[in-house]
Amino acid sequence: MMNTVLCIVSFMSILTAHILPENEIQFEPLSDEMIAYINQHPDAGWTASRSDRFKSLEDARILLGAMREDEELRKKRRPTVDHQNVSLEIPSSFDSRKKWHQCKSISNIRDQSRCGSCWAFTAVEAMSDRICIESKGKKSVELSAVDLLSCCTECGLGCQGGFPGAAWDYWVEDGIVTGSSKENHTGCQPYPFPKCEHHTTGKYPECGEKIYKTPKCHQKCQKGYKTPYKKDKYYGRMSYNVLNNENAIKKEIMMHGPVEAAFTVHSDFLNYKSGIYKYMTGAEIGGHAVRIIGWGVEKKTPYWLIANSWNEDWGEKGYFRILRGKDECGIESEVTGGLPHH
Repeated sequence: MMNTVLCIVSFMSILTAHILPENEIQFEPLSDEMIAYINQHPDAGWTASRSDRFKSLEDARILLGAMREDEELRKKRRPTVDHQNVSLEIPSSFDSRKKWHQCKSISNIRDQSRCGSCWAFTAVEAMSDRICIESKGKKSVELSAVDLLSCCTECGLGCQGGFPGAAWDYWVEDGIVTGSSKENHTGCQPYPFPKCEHHTTGKYPECGEKIYKTPKCHQKCQKGYKTPYKKDKYYGRMSYNVLNNENAIKKEIMMHGPVEAAFTVHSDFLNYKSGIYKYMTGAEIGGHAVRIIGWGVEKKTPYWLIANSWNEDWGEKGYFRILRGKDECGIESEVTGGLPHH
């Protein structure tokens, strides 16, 4: 009797696997079975490995703080650029780190720690890049993630998530002061939360189980910093959406520097190690904001080159690549940028 039951269960599993589309076959998130499925799949194009960073989906959800903005609302709040009238020869590959090598901020991989501040981190990183790029390397600044995170009430819920577009609007309307990581402790308002190792052994201390709350908005600089808070602010002169179009995004990056993009994270992404990511299996678990710094092609597969904010121990030394031109996981549908004030 037991053997009969086992045979039926086995048969049903096989039948389900054939009926379901491949990317709808469900595995336990973060499991060896999911990792094996990805690594053995001939069309995956990326390598998965057991993640020391996440012990559970809840660990990941803490960091996924990009709140998606309704498309019509995005259009009403700020203009959308398409660059159709811009004539540029677009190369097959582009890397902002090489193009603007004098702007060290582009290579800086930050760590949001145990706070869903990806939307703020990515915004201030791209803004810092653009200030340097527009000044032709004369202005090198790190804008403060915590100033934006704590003081932008229109942006959302701080460490519990925010709207990337609203962050760029805030830069124009209110300005953002300077501030580095907690470790470097430079600028007006350094980030208060430490870089940390998520359940792995590395150069940073263990993150632990603490989930950080949004700091209170303090309109003053750290003790010993000589420039007053209001005078330390850098402003944007405009914020805008970038059209969901591969060439529009490329032209925007080529002309003005890295952009902020929000995309939908599925559970398979948590096991990303290297290669060109595309969705293979698993449920949606949240929205994440990242910085697109360039693009390229590997083995005929086009990709976006992206900087994450989970420190340099994650992925490809803090970066990852994702399939380009197919709006993979929505990576091309919510791209935001802006220009610094002269």
